[in-house]
Amino acid sequence: MFVRLSPYRVKRMPNDARRTLGKRLVLVFSMLGLVSMATAQNTTNTLGAETVANQPTSNAPLTLTLQDALARGRKNSPEYRAALTEYGLAKEDRVQGRAALLPSANYDAAFLYTQGNGTIAGRFVAANGVHEYISQGNVHQDISLQGIADYRRTRAAEAVARARSEIAARGLVVTVVQAYYNFVVAQRKYATAQRASAEGQHFLDISQKLEHGGEVAHSDVIKAQILSQQQQRDLQEAELEMNRSRLELAVLLFPDFNENFSVVDDLQSPEPLPAYSEVQAAAARQNPELRAARGALQVARQEVGVAWSGFLPSLKLDYFYGIDASHFAVNQFDPASQMPVHNLGYAATATLQLPVWNWGANRSKLKQADLRQEQARVELTFTQRELLAKLHTLYAEAQTARSELDSLSQSTQLAAESLRLTTLRYQAGEATVLEVVDAQNTATLARNAFSDGQSRYRVALANLQTLTGNF
Repeated sequence: MFVRLSPYRVKRMPNDARRTLGKRLVLVFSMLGLVSMATAQNTTNTLGAETVANQPTSNAPLTLTLQDALARGRKNSPEYRAALTEYGLAKEDRVQGRAALLPSANYDAAFLYTQGNGTIAGRFVAANGVHEYISQGNVHQDISLQGIADYRRTRAAEAVARARSEIAARGLVVTVVQAYYNFVVAQRKYATAQRASAEGQHFLDISQKLEHGGEVAHSDVIKAQILSQQQQRDLQEAELEMNRSRLELAVLLFPDFNENFSVVDDLQSPEPLPAYSEVQAAAARQNPELRAARGALQVARQEVGVAWSGFLPSLKLDYFYGIDASHFAVNQFDPASQMPVHNLGYAATATLQLPVWNWGANRSKLKQADLRQEQARVELTFTQRELLAKLHTLYAEAQTARSELDSLSQSTQLAAESLRLTTLRYQAGEATVLEVVDAQNTATLARNAFSDGQSRYRVALANLQTLTGNF
């Protein structure tokens, strides 16, 4: 409701009434201003809250699977990238070696000035004139067995570089798998340490209650306190190990050293282990170390061919077309014959080079190539023997780790049940404090051993696949 006061009525009011009316009006306007400010502030806070709620959270940790970790490792591993770089360089060497076998085309442009002697020719015997202009195309071809042997050598070197890049890739898989599951196991051990610490505190509470009831001696409480303190220290060590394994994995996976990530624990579903015959066949077909050794032997053989080519002749062919005259022009007038002369023409040369004597350098190069070939042959046979030994060892490691998983799982369940029953027997006065402590330690060791066994099997599979490739 609004009340309108005319200026005449206000003027006729007494002074006290006018002062009272003025104070009331000021109070009303002040209250209206406060209400408006509060409303505006509430509206602003509501809009701000809605804006923050609608914004995506940027601090959420990145969840990585093993395949994600492998993909990131390939992008950020300097050793793997160096192997790929060497492979790329070897490919370009092969391209250059092939180009050396094919004809090349060039364009030559030159100007030669020779001091004159009063005639058309200059003072130098080799000069065609005082002024000589050269503008011509040149097609060049080298024909020699050395170029062919060099090209074959670059092809073999490319095959070696490809095999070594695959060796680096499989080695990276082992490194990432080991770091990945080390972090998974460290997280599990931290959770086990937390559980053991809670069990230790629960046992301490039980022993204190039994001591207050006069059912156990104070020595049991002391033993429970010692156990609880030890479990607290184990919890700190487990947290330290978990953080250390996280940093090791972060160095491998992230270029900006990101620690805000988590990994997927997939150790509960172990991969099957194929039969040994399948593994042996895959190793014979897909082993990169064996391919690298064979490629190195092929490189050494081609180096022998390069050395032998030093004893054989070589042929060079050149074809020129253009201008090589005293005037930079297609046609010019010859004052002596009073006739036009055509400067545009062609020329061809063929050079046969026969090696005669170079103080035994070619023979020395041949001896070096023979020595390298013999060394490559020895390394190939050693690689074959080493592959067989590694295959037996790594397959036996994976087979043993896989066969122990069921036993470790059963031991974990039995240790947990033993701890539960021993604690109940202690509460009933049928077990000693040492039995409870031993049951708690056994349960912790069994849980950690089961996690280590699962990680060991995954790493053993990764090591076996360095010889065979993916199953």
